[in-house]
Amino acid sequence: MTTPHPGPASDDPWRRPTAPTPAAGTTTGPGGRVGGPPDGHGTGVAGYSGPPPTIAPPPGWRPPVHFQAAPPRRLPAQDMGALDAQEQRAQRTTWVIGGVAGAVLVVLVCLLCSRMLF
Repeated sequence: MTTPHPGPASDDPWRRPTAPTPAAGTTTGPGGRVGGPPDGHGTGVAGYSGPPPTIAPPPGWRPPVHFQAAPPRRLPAQDMGALDAQEQRAQRTTWVIGGVAGAVLVVLVCLLCSRMLF
């Protein structure tokens, strides 16, 4: 939980600005619109005229290539039988370690329960 701090509310930076009054010294754009920039590109007090226009690059343009990467190397062949055997050994080792850990835990629980009963 955050603690409130003195100052503006947390959503104040995201609020729309209040509409300026004509007596506050706003500019009047072409056509008598109030609040627009003097060059006439605004759409009003809270308007947005959109992003600036973009210029497309010429057809076929690509960034310059300064370094040509070498083609990828060929990977060595894999022995699927050996991989399967190693995977089975690893699985067997995992099961043995898990069984030993489980047996130790069962013995510890039995010891703790016997101490509580007797």
